[in-house]
Amino acid sequence: MLNKVIHFSLTNRLVILFCAVVLIVAGVMTTKKAEVDVFPDLNAPTVVVMTEANGMAAEEVEQLVSFPIETSVNGATGVRRVRSSSTNGFSVVWVEFDWGMDIYLARQIVSEKLATVSESLPSNINKPILGPQSSILGEVLIIGLTSDSTSMLDLRTLADWSIRPRLLSTGGVAQVSVIGGDIKEYQIQLDSKRMNYYGVTLNDVLEATKEMNLNTNGGVIYEHGSEYIVRGVISTNDVNNMAKSIIKREEAGSPILLEDVANVKIDAKQPKLGLASVNAKNGVLLTVTKQPNTSTLDLTSKLEAALEDLKTTLPNDVQINTDIFRQGTFIEGSINNVKDAILEGGIFVVIILFIFLANFRTTIIALVTIPLSIISAILVIYYMGLTINTMSLGGLAIAIGSLVDDAIVDVENVYKRFRENKMKPKEEQKSAFSVVFDASKEVRMPILNSTLIIVASFVPLFFLSGMEGRMLVPLGIAFITALISSTVIALTLTPVLCYYLLNNEKSDKVSKEAFIVRWLKKYYQKALEWTLNHKKITGGVTLSLFLVAILFAKGFGNSFLPSFNEGSYTINVSLLPGTSLEESDKVGQQVEELLLTIPEIHTVARKTGRAELDEHALGVNVSEIEAPFTLTNRSKDELSKEVREKLAHVNGAMIEIGQPISHRIDAMLSGTRANIAIKLFGENLNQMFRIATDVKNNISGVQGIVDLNVEQQIERPQLTITPNRTLLAQYGITLPEFSEFINVNLAGEVISQVYEKGRKFDLVVIAQADLRDSKNKISDLYIDTPNGKKIPLSEIAEIKSTMGPNTISRENVKRKIVISANVEDRDLRSAVNEIQDVIAKNIELPEGYHIEYGGQFESEQAASRTLAVTSILAIVIIFLLIFNEFKNAKESFAILLNLPLALIGGVFAILFTTQEISIPAIIGFISLFGIATRNGMLLVSHYNHLQDVEKMSLKECVVKGSLDRLNPILMTALSSALALVPLAINGDLPGNEIQSPMAIVILGGLLTSTLLNGFIIPIVYQAIHRKKATA
Repeated sequence: MLNKVIHFSLTNRLVILFCAVVLIVAGVMTTKKAEVDVFPDLNAPTVVVMTEANGMAAEEVEQLVSFPIETSVNGATGVRRVRSSSTNGFSVVWVEFDWGMDIYLARQIVSEKLATVSESLPSNINKPILGPQSSILGEVLIIGLTSDSTSMLDLRTLADWSIRPRLLSTGGVAQVSVIGGDIKEYQIQLDSKRMNYYGVTLNDVLEATKEMNLNTNGGVIYEHGSEYIVRGVISTNDVNNMAKSIIKREEAGSPILLEDVANVKIDAKQPKLGLASVNAKNGVLLTVTKQPNTSTLDLTSKLEAALEDLKTTLPNDVQINTDIFRQGTFIEGSINNVKDAILEGGIFVVIILFIFLANFRTTIIALVTIPLSIISAILVIYYMGLTINTMSLGGLAIAIGSLVDDAIVDVENVYKRFRENKMKPKEEQKSAFSVVFDASKEVRMPILNSTLIIVASFVPLFFLSGMEGRMLVPLGIAFITALISSTVIALTLTPVLCYYLLNNEKSDKVSKEAFIVRWLKKYYQKALEWTLNHKKITGGVTLSLFLVAILFAKGFGNSFLPSFNEGSYTINVSLLPGTSLEESDKVGQQVEELLLTIPEIHTVARKTGRAELDEHALGVNVSEIEAPFTLTNRSKDELSKEVREKLAHVNGAMIEIGQPISHRIDAMLSGTRANIAIKLFGENLNQMFRIATDVKNNISGVQGIVDLNVEQQIERPQLTITPNRTLLAQYGITLPEFSEFINVNLAGEVISQVYEKGRKFDLVVIAQADLRDSKNKISDLYIDTPNGKKIPLSEIAEIKSTMGPNTISRENVKRKIVISANVEDRDLRSAVNEIQDVIAKNIELPEGYHIEYGGQFESEQAASRTLAVTSILAIVIIFLLIFNEFKNAKESFAILLNLPLALIGGVFAILFTTQEISIPAIIGFISLFGIATRNGMLLVSHYNHLQDVEKMSLKECVVKGSLDRLNPILMTALSSALALVPLAINGDLPGNEIQSPMAIVILGGLLTSTLLNGFIIPIVYQAIHRKKATA
């Protein structure tokens, strides 16, 4: 079959060249259309249900809203976890589905469940809505608005009605959430004393105002041949006109107007849910979230173009800042870093090829494989519906050295056969066609089998599930498709190019081997003969190195993924629940000012509280700060240390420091934005908080733990108004009337809308602010009785200060409280193991309470188990492929000796760098096993050829075979290894973090396996065949 492929290629050379040109053109065109992103789609299919329940306390939201919604979706098809957060007036339920679930089907399932549960929800809450479909990497841009003279009310109005609609109209935008400034509202502020004076009831005001701002329809009239639409224009945005509305008439007949009993004015909506600032200056923040399968870079450029257009329509003093968080910057930097690694790796390959081949034409033939293989991989990625990201490009970067290996083996063999052909007498010389065909045919099986073995070594990667599978499988797809493409090219295009470029029939000059090759062969022969005469010493040294490597490996730490360098901090500042928004704002501003004193940080932006219908439901006691930084003269670790030292001086605040994408990954895995989430489940919130505090105190001494915090689910002050039902009955006040009084006067009731140049604002009836800002003033509010008399609220209700929960978190229908922590200067697994030991020894849990652990380490443990099992499968497949070629079990096992030889270098490479075994490092070891066996196959196949075909003696075939294969082995190994140097040494650059551990392992392993392979395989082969030779 393969002989026919090679023969067809050589016979139809122009067709093969034409196909290569078409492939290049198609690849270039496809690359321009391909979607570019920072990572593959990592999002677990999640549907977010948000419900505004204005005025409800956290317990009521939990019991009446969150619990019914949770119960309805629990047990639905494909649901793996349900989480909820119930806070004052707001419920968020996250419904997480199995990884393979189609997101549209998931949303349909949740919608159907909500339809059945909606009837049982309280009538005074808003309808539950589904959050926009997005992902953890969906936030693409945060835009900051500040002004010098424009008021916060006008600035927020500009954001809501000018900027947000324009951004939403951009294709690919899922949501634009706005926080900060003052939301404009038309308010009818009731004065209970004036209402008492005029004898106006609350019902009178509501009846008079509910329809006051709606236009009416008068039908049509026909006059003079024209049709006129008749409109009653009642709607107005003039507060003076609104104030002139009549409420009722006095007994004397004079009208009582709205302005007699209330102040009608434009004011900021109360209570405020959140505030924002940019560089410690009050402002408005807009967070743009993209839809799935949307190119971040394309969308960002469209958004920035839209903002440029908008600048001309905004007041001159309004500044727009897009440097706060711009995911496109991280993507561009990451992609460019990986591209640089590919380019630099390619340069190393060129140097190696030219040094060893010392021939420009052979170098060109081998190098052609690289762009064609990369283009083929990009085409496959594109048509599989995947994105070009740091993972897929990382796969190509790791593969780049291996892409030329098959071509090197073919070119080197053809080059050598041409040289041998020239040395023969004229009449015995073969045609160029025959030389190329025979030489390519000779190495076709080693080329194919070595590729299949490397592909088999990547099989474990495809068994990974969850987030680690989503992240790393594209890397494997890119590597394997590029490698298979290089094999196809080596069997088709490479022989054709060899025919055209190496066929020099007119010249009788016999080309020499490169000087470096002759020099290496000279000293390698001496070293090889010495080792063959001192087998025990060589074997003993190798075994000792292997045992030492195993001992070192046992002391390594374990982690899931290397830490990223995203170029930005996400800092959470939490104060005690019950802290006012104004106080949180002051502390947040203090943190911003401290951050701006650090030279590397030029911009900061802060959200305190939450935006309307925002699933990231922060209480008013919590601030989230984005602080992009630019490293100059020091490392990220040193910068992080200074940030922690400065923020440690902020009194009364709990600080968590993370990075935007890393924290979102943590949140997706465990529901908490930290490396480690210790989840305590129980019922009594106060007891849970005491136990959680005890856990925190016990584990605070664990080395490497930073940002250790307990979720602030503690009680906050509440003012309860409890009616005396006996007195209500005595005065004839119904419970609905009492509820309406509380709701309208204290929370406010939206009775209509006011339209202003196409913009819509709420018209709200509420008591005057200075009549409801204390317990005593609320007590003095007058409530209506059926006989027209008004009585103080305190006469029929008990008003007292109590305590109630701030936020209630639940997971799978159980209350939980989270102790969160990050890990620094230590591996994640050992830190978690120590934490678990400390908790098991020192914490006794009451009946009905239990602890679960969540975070990246869970994924690391699951992935490690999967890789351990599947790597055994991969090794078995590799053995079977080797056995299929050699039909000799002993020779197959001899080739597998490359695995421990490669392990030595991989372990020592980790020892001198990170001293941590992460999932990418484990994958590096597994893939290294496949790459390393190539050299052993080349040696053993050539030994067999010299012994069986050329009838050489055992020692002669071992020495000559090793010398013959020294050149291709060194070229393939060094090109594969040195191409990884840029990734290995630049692992701290954005985009290189995950590929770097793989590159380090493969680089170290290839160097030792290549070095030792040249001595151990000859010794073992000689030992296997000694009996046969003596016989």
